[in-house]
Amino acid sequence: MSSYSPERKAALINKLLPPQNMSVAKLSRQEGIAPATLYAWRSKLKAGGAVVPGNKNSADNWSGEAKFAAVLHTATLSEIELSEYCRSKGLYPEQIAAWRQACITGQLSAQAQRQAEREQARADKKRIVELERDLRRKDKALAETAAILVLRKKMNAFWGSDNEDV
Repeated sequence: MSSYSPERKAALINKLLPPQNMSVAKLSRQEGIAPATLYAWRSKLKAGGAVVPGNKNSADNWSGEAKFAAVLHTATLSEIELSEYCRSKGLYPEQIAAWRQACITGQLSAQAQRQAEREQARADKKRIVELERDLRRKDKALAETAAILVLRKKMNAFWGSDNEDV
C-alpha cells in the first residue's frame, strides 16, 4: 500500500474540483491511482464541509449540501471576492444567487408555505375552469359542424345531387 505526500494528495484533489472537474475514472487512469482511493479522499473532503461537486461536471448537479456550503461560504464576501471565489470553483455569481434564493425559499415559515400553496391552488382552479369552458365551447362548435355536414349529406341525398358545392 503506497502512501501519498500531502502536497501530491492536495494536487490530485484539486484536479477533481472546479474549474478542472476531472472525473475520478479519468484521474485514476492518468495518475495510476485506484479509483477507490480518490473516492475516499473526495468523501473525506465532503465530510469536512468542503464544497465538493458530485460526479457531474455541471455545478447545477452539485449536491444540496455542496450548494448550501457554497452559499454559506460566499454570504459575507464582497462582489470582487465572490467573483474570485466563483472563478476558482468554476461557478457563476448568478448560480450562487439562485442557490441563496432557494435556501431562503426553503426556510419559509409553515404559514407562508400554506399561503403560497393556497394561492397556487386558487390559480390552478381558475386555469382549470377556463380550460373546461374553452373545451365546452369547442365541443359545441364541433357538434354544430358535424350536424351541418350530416344535414348537407341528407339534402344531397334527397335532391339526388352528388355535388358538394350546392
